[in-house]
Amino acid sequence: MRNLVALLSLSLVALLTGCATPPAADQRGGSKHTVSYPASDKPGELIFATTYNLWLPEGVKHVRGIIVHQHGCGTGSNKGAVTAADDLHWQALARKWDCALLGPVIGEPDKANCRMWCDPRNGSDQTYLRALADLAKQTGHPEIATAPWCLWGHSGGGFWSSILQAKHPERIVAIWFRSGTAYSTWQKPEDPKLERQIPEVVLPPAAYEIPMMANPGAKENGDKRFNGAWTGNLAMFKAYRAKGAPIGFAPDPLTSHQTGDQRYAAIAFFDACLGLRLPETGHQLRKIDQSKAWLSPLLGTEAKPAGEYSGELATSNWLPDATFAKAWSEYVKTGATNDTTPPPAPFDVATKATTEGIEITWGAHADFESGLRQFIVKKDGQVVGRIPENLKSPFGRPLFQGMTYGDTPLLPLAQMRFVDKGAKIGAKYEVIAVNSVGLESK
Repeated sequence: MRNLVALLSLSLVALLTGCATPPAADQRGGSKHTVSYPASDKPGELIFATTYNLWLPEGVKHVRGIIVHQHGCGTGSNKGAVTAADDLHWQALARKWDCALLGPVIGEPDKANCRMWCDPRNGSDQTYLRALADLAKQTGHPEIATAPWCLWGHSGGGFWSSILQAKHPERIVAIWFRSGTAYSTWQKPEDPKLERQIPEVVLPPAAYEIPMMANPGAKENGDKRFNGAWTGNLAMFKAYRAKGAPIGFAPDPLTSHQTGDQRYAAIAFFDACLGLRLPETGHQLRKIDQSKAWLSPLLGTEAKPAGEYSGELATSNWLPDATFAKAWSEYVKTGATNDTTPPPAPFDVATKATTEGIEITWGAHADFESGLRQFIVKKDGQVVGRIPENLKSPFGRPLFQGMTYGDTPLLPLAQMRFVDKGAKIGAKYEVIAVNSVGLESK
């Protein structure tokens, strides 16, 4: 990490040479690429227009995987998803594992039938694979077309992921089901007079080898509108776990259908699974050794190593390792996870004289465990600014980029920029990062 302390002194040289305003925060340390497709009226093809935004870490030589952040149903969800690939915290996960971060945006119109895309058999699977192939060409990384996937899906995105699991199990590193799965809708009704809600899905044996986490909001349980998200995730967990699948159940104690602070647990889960499954070379995923897992009772809050667990295995929560077991335990108790380490320090601090005063810009990477809450700007040791100035969030911990209902940054994207109004030459500035639990960079 460069510039452990982002400390600088303004000088006449700096004013003469000038420093152009750096790229927007979402572009620092990486590059963004986009492909879009119109709606199709051909049978079997996707009837909605789509856009796929892909972020690549700076300097990545070989893309080892794709982290897919798939939004849910409705126009609000797809509008919020336009910033999914700009998320600094999810980018930190991608950077650590030399992965790309993909944010699909399915242009479902208001009051349209969501099943026309969240069931990938209606064309969204075909369009998704096409996007990966086209992005592979656009970026000069042909491996993007064949790299394995981590699938994060909210609501309809979880529905989509659960069917994609049947179609491409050999390509999926892990799946995080946030309040959504198609499992219950494809089950055969007990009443033979009833029809299936969607065509039957048959999971091949390889699908039961994929690490998974079912993550409903506890307040969905019994809710008139969202109860199906709870019962569907729970039914899926029980059915898959009974077949020996590596799946856990992680109810969010604070939320209903909104995503809340699940990102702290989801990123930790994918981190563990990427470490267990990504090969050093090639794209053939390694199998999970369940003897090294941690287990807990269903709806429990404490886990033990598999070798020490004496409960019923068929209903036990599967957790990939000790580190995630700790994060899971914190999450199911509090709705978030803890962090005891400070965030990385800001870097590439630049200054420029303007008519308003001294403009200060910088770059920063998100704290891997807890993201970024705020930046503190000091002048000669005294605080002169906080970015953002006011900390508030209706959906979880306040974050520098804000947070939507569906776990994406707010628009307009936050900028790493502060103007010290009326300031003159000669002051010393430093920029300090603050993570979401309040710890400051050194």
